[in-house]
Amino acid sequence: MSVLARLFKIGQAEANSVVDNLEDPIKLTEQGIRDLKRDLQAAIQSLGEIRALVISLDRQKSEAQGEAQSAEKKAMALLAGAEKGDIDKAQAEQLAMKMLDKKKTADASVARYTADYSTQKAMAEKLQAQVDGLEQKIRTFENELVTLKARSKTADSMKKINKQLAGVDPSGTLAMLDRMKQKVNEDEATAQAYGEIADRPSSTDEVDKLLASKSSSESNEELIALKKKMGLIQ
Repeated sequence: MSVLARLFKIGQAEANSVVDNLEDPIKLTEQGIRDLKRDLQAAIQSLGEIRALVISLDRQKSEAQGEAQSAEKKAMALLAGAEKGDIDKAQAEQLAMKMLDKKKTADASVARYTADYSTQKAMAEKLQAQVDGLEQKIRTFENELVTLKARSKTADSMKKINKQLAGVDPSGTLAMLDRMKQKVNEDEATAQAYGEIADRPSSTDEVDKLLASKSSSESNEELIALKKKMGLIQ
């Protein structure tokens, strides 16, 4: 039994069990289709041989029919000639009997060829139906194989994607994003603090300002003393 026969000629439950245990169902199906095509070629060859036999039997039947008709005509001609006196009656009847024996043999051949012709023609028609069915099955399996390959490719891609997604830890990823967000917030706060410090006057600036203020006060006092000395103010 061919590979495809083992795969497709068993019950549905058994078929499912077999397919589940296959390492590569696509390759097995391809091999099965190749087996079917070899079976198809053998069937076509047998069909050709049977058709040739049918043609030969039909031709032999026609030839036997012609021989029977010819023998009968000759027997009739002999009897007619004897009746007219053209041929000796006893001799004519003797020859006519031989022609009738020949006709009998030819009729037997016609019957045999007719029976064989009918049998072989029926076998040819049956084999032709099987060939047609086999060709249809091959086309069906080839179309299904194309679909199976596409589905298998899609399933393989989905399996790889799902496997990759299954390896990702959503909680870990969210925690990492939270830590990154916290770090950015801290960096922004630090930058803002440094900015505020940069805008605030330094201690040196404050001392200089204080000294400048003191110097200005002393200058005012000297100015008032000078004005008093000049009598400009009391």
